[in-house]
Amino acid sequence: MDEIEQLRGQIDRVDASIVELLKERMQYVHRVGEIKATDGSNLFVPERESAQREKLARLNAGVLPDEALLRIYRQIISCGYLLEGGLRVGYLGPEGTWSHQAALARFGESVTLLPLPSFSHLFDAAERGEVDYAVAPIENNTAGFVTQTMDLLMDSADLRICAQHMQGVQNCLLANCEREEIRTIYSHPQVLGQCRLWLQQNFPNAEQISSASTAAAAKLANAEAAKGVAALGSRLVGEINNLRVLEANIQDNVTNTTRFAVIGRQHTRPTGKDRTTICFGVPHVPGSLADVLLRFKEHGINIYCIDSRPARHMSWEYLFYIDVEGHEAAEPLQGCLDELRHGSPMVKVLGSYPEL
Repeated sequence: MDEIEQLRGQIDRVDASIVELLKERMQYVHRVGEIKATDGSNLFVPERESAQREKLARLNAGVLPDEALLRIYRQIISCGYLLEGGLRVGYLGPEGTWSHQAALARFGESVTLLPLPSFSHLFDAAERGEVDYAVAPIENNTAGFVTQTMDLLMDSADLRICAQHMQGVQNCLLANCEREEIRTIYSHPQVLGQCRLWLQQNFPNAEQISSASTAAAAKLANAEAAKGVAALGSRLVGEINNLRVLEANIQDNVTNTTRFAVIGRQHTRPTGKDRTTICFGVPHVPGSLADVLLRFKEHGINIYCIDSRPARHMSWEYLFYIDVEGHEAAEPLQGCLDELRHGSPMVKVLGSYPEL
């Protein structure tokens, strides 16, 4: 037996051990699920997963690519959800959208993923309990807050952010015709905008047409390939619609990233590395906004971002959305929020959740 065959024998032995250990792990997971079913605990525990992520990084000690190891464990944890009773997760559809990819990346492939046609349908499904969690875009690193998500969170009595996921946005040129045959390019207007310079340089004469979604664009590209129709979208939406990737990573901003919120009813416990999203109003008095921001400074709280939106139910009134470091149930943010509630006409925490 040569050395390669000997090594393959060792690999087979290790594989058998891995499978036995996974079976043992799932026995414990199943028992945890039985206990949770009895006491009504949540299957998805973001603070536990945050601690697991840090534990895996320590155990790995840089030997394997950390992201690759995390993806493997994402599927293991997803299988655990199934054994514990299963999860239903809604996302902004149709299939192949970046919301779909964010839901897959956050929950894995062993949960029930439900595409919903609009932001309002997504939040309504979560409100009614038709899904356990909703995955919605909340912020883009170039476009800022996603106003539909923020407005619906503000209006909801029960829903809140309980976790987040950072999704890199990598757009592709998708087609079943040759590159030189392309005459028309479809995509969602936001994606066309993200690839504007690339399109000018590579397809200055091609007609650009907006579609309702990248999935709708991909369907057209598949159906009308003989007419030189192509689409811009993710690799996943291309696979779903049997399109070839002619070129990848064509977005003008190579670091284009969207932050997605996992929205549910639960209150996530502090981890020590948390972020909190807050909505507040201020009186129409000179310096009132500065006074609010000064309170965060006095408590030593870092502000990640701030935005303003018209209050939808009051003409010419405005609300401020802010992301800060810390957890609403832990100091120093807890004390700061207590002070704000005494001096502001409205303060609502939209969620405290792990930063990781």
